[in-house]
Amino acid sequence: MLYAILCYNEENAVSQWTKEEDAACMVRLGEVQARMSAKGKLGPVVRLWNTDEAKTLRKASGEAVVFDGPFAETKEQFLGFYVADCETMDEALDFARQLSIANPGLGAYEIRPLRYFGDNRLASEPQVQAAE
Repeated sequence: MLYAILCYNEENAVSQWTKEEDAACMVRLGEVQARMSAKGKLGPVVRLWNTDEAKTLRKASGEAVVFDGPFAETKEQFLGFYVADCETMDEALDFARQLSIANPGLGAYEIRPLRYFGDNRLASEPQVQAAE
C-alpha cells in the first residue's frame, strides 16, 4: 500500500538554518531515503517552497477566490512529503521515525494511506525513482 508521509515543521526555524545546517540535514535525510529507495519502496519526495510563495484557491459559494499564502493559520507549516510503498502502517511509521531522527528540531510527520483516483498513470509505473 502507498503511504504519504507529510512533513511539518516551523518554517521560520527551518528558514534560519545556515546553508551548512540545511545541507547537513539533507544529507541525513538522503541516507534514510536511499535505504527505502534501494528496496524499491520510495516514490516522489518533495520539498515545498516557503509559504510566502504559496497561493490558496478557496471556493465557498460562487466564484473561487485566490489568497496569498497557505489557508491554515498554524504554528507548523507543511514543508514537503514522501510517497512510500509499505506493507503496513507500522512499516510507514518506522520510515517516518527514521526521518525524524535525521531531521533536527521539532516538527511532525503525518502518515496517511493513499488512494488513486482519476488518471492512474503513476499507479502503473513499474518502479518510481526517488527525487534528487
